[in-house]
Amino acid sequence: MPPKKKSSLTPQIPTLRLVGLEDGDTGLLDAHENVDGLRFVGADVSGQDLSGLTVTECAFEDLDAHDVLLRGAGFVETTIERLNAPIIAAPRSRFREVSIDQSRIGSAEFYESNWRSVHITGSKLGFVNLRGAVLQDVQFTNCSIDELDLGGATVNRLAFVDCTLNSLDVTRATLQNVDLRTLDLRRISGLEGLKGATMSSMQVSELASLFAEHLGIVVDG
Repeated sequence: MPPKKKSSLTPQIPTLRLVGLEDGDTGLLDAHENVDGLRFVGADVSGQDLSGLTVTECAFEDLDAHDVLLRGAGFVETTIERLNAPIIAAPRSRFREVSIDQSRIGSAEFYESNWRSVHITGSKLGFVNLRGAVLQDVQFTNCSIDELDLGGATVNRLAFVDCTLNSLDVTRATLQNVDLRTLDLRRISGLEGLKGATMSSMQVSELASLFAEHLGIVVDG
C-alpha cells in the first residue's frame, strides 16, 4: 500500500463574534493606551503616533490610517473592514485573532511582528515587510499582493487561497505547513527558504527555470 502524501496543516482561525460593542471616540486612540469593547466607524488616525496602543475586542469600519505609527502596538480579537493605509509602520506589533477585510494597504512595515490567527480577505496590498516576524495560523484569501518579504521569518500554518503575489522573498525563512497551491506566484527570492512549503505540480513546472538557475543547472534544448 503506497504511503499517504504528507499535506500542509491548514491555519486554525476562529470566527470572531463581537457583540455589545459601544461606539468609540477616536480621541481614545492614543499611544500606550488600552482600548476594548468599542466600535469605530469612519475613524481617521492618519499621521498619528499610536506606538504601544493595545486594542482588544474592537471593530473598525472605514478606517483611514495613512502614515500612522503603530510600533509595538497590539490588536487582539479585533475586526478591521475597509482599511485605507497607503503607508503604515507597525514594527514589532502583535496581532492575535484579527480579521482584515476589503482593505487597501500600500507600504506596510510589520518586521519582527507576531501574528497569530490572522485572516486577511478581499484586500489589495503593496509591499508587506514581515522580515523576522513570527506567523502562526495566518491566511490570505482573495488578495492581490505586490511584494511579500518573509526573510528570516518563522512561519507555521500559512495559506493563500485564490491570491496573486508578484514577488515572494523567503531568504533564511523557517517554514512549516505553508500552502502555496492556489497562489498565482510570479517570482521567488531565497529558494532555499521554501523548505516546508507545499506547491502544485503546475507551479513547480512554471518555476522550473528559476529552480534550475538556483541549482546551477544548464538547460539546453
